[in-house]
Amino acid sequence: MNNSNLPEGNKISRRTVIISHKSKAQMQRTWAHKLADALAHDLGTITFFILNAIAFTIWIFFNAGIIEGITPFDPFPFSFLTMAVSLEAILLSIIVLISQNRAAKSDQLRQELDLQLDLISEQEITKIMEMLAKIMESHKIDISGDKELMQMLKPTNTQKIEEEIEEELKK
Repeated sequence: MNNSNLPEGNKISRRTVIISHKSKAQMQRTWAHKLADALAHDLGTITFFILNAIAFTIWIFFNAGIIEGITPFDPFPFSFLTMAVSLEAILLSIIVLISQNRAAKSDQLRQELDLQLDLISEQEITKIMEMLAKIMESHKIDISGDKELMQMLKPTNTQKIEEEIEEELKK
């Protein structure tokens, strides 16, 4: 939407709307969600992967009995390492799920906003087409034979579309 002709107080930047929505969602997070997001962000990196690989390699190296003078504290089959890795996997999975669930809620709100804007746009476009059709008629241009235009001039039945989507979801 070009809003350069609107009065200064009515101009809205699309970027401002997006940033505003994101900021509101970020500010409404609980401390647990903030922690989960921070952990998911920091632990979902190649650095974390490399640190884990190094730690596991060192663990196995020290506990494989390769180095003389070092008594393995978790000898093969590395039961303690297996337990630690399993617990790490469980905790990381929970952290990622918490973060994804919160992000999904934010995405749902954004999709609802998009839907509302699309419905408004559809109404505005139909109105513009009605106005153009009236202008064409006032200039004695016959548009009655244009079946596609006649269909477009009818308001979109959003209720019918919603019902069809609901039926498809039930299948």
